Amino acid sequence: MAHALNTAPALLRNSDLDRPEVRQARLDLAACFRMAAKLGLSEGICNHFSFVVPGRDDLMLVNPYGYSFAEVTASNLVICDFQGRVVAGNGVPEATAFYIHARLHMKHPRAKAAFHTHMPNATALSMLEGPPLVWAGQTALKFYGRTLVDEHYNGLALDEAEGDRIADSLGDADIVFMKNHGVMVVGPTIAEAWDDLYYLERAAEVQRLAMATGRTLKPVSPELAQATYAQMREGDRESARLHLESVKRILLKEQPDFAD
Repeated sequence: MAHALNTAPALLRNSDLDRPEVRQARLDLAACFRMAAKLGLSEGICNHFSFVVPGRDDLMLVNPYGYSFAEVTASNLVICDFQGRVVAGNGVPEATAFYIHARLHMKHPRAKAAFHTHMPNATALSMLEGPPLVWAGQTALKFYGRTLVDEHYNGLALDEAEGDRIADSLGDADIVFMKNHGVMVVGPTIAEAWDDLYYLERAAEVQRLAMATGRTLKPVSPELAQATYAQMREGDRESARLHLESVKRILLKEQPDFAD
């Protein structure tokens, strides 16, 4: 299912890609990959997380083709430009990772982090007719007014045209349910994208469990959903930062090689 990207030759750049903030981004992103694998949110060697390199809005960190999330480390993430040239690291991005993420970062500067998965519960909801999330669970209300549905599945994203179409579908949303495909989560920081990805899957999981009973879901009123969303967004950035810090503490005990 995964495809290697045929990259152009790398250009020499006068840039220090070993600055502390870049190293920190590598650590944070690698932690997200490892915890996603631990929680069953990955799929083989497919799916991808990317982050715009701090101080370089023309470059992105992304996982290398051929590695599962469980194998990602801070050092084996690759840095490529938006033309597909790898400028740091061994290997290349997966082709759909490049065509989706490069176009998304180019078209949406606010989307510094972009996490795409086929995680099971959220993807299951993307396979249903109608709105994926029903505003019936408290966790789901974190995403009230922040989601968009891309109804137009168009096969694998193996060219710039499909990458552009997916990027254009984002609009002002932070979460896109890609019908018949999976989900995309974007955020201004790695921590915020991770926090949203985690809680999106949890919200989808409890909704799926509730739907499996065959009983009618009880949605929250739009007024209360909006008010609860506003409550949740207060301090959300700090909560996300602390969430990722907890992830790294767990991994340093259980899988310390993620930081290599």
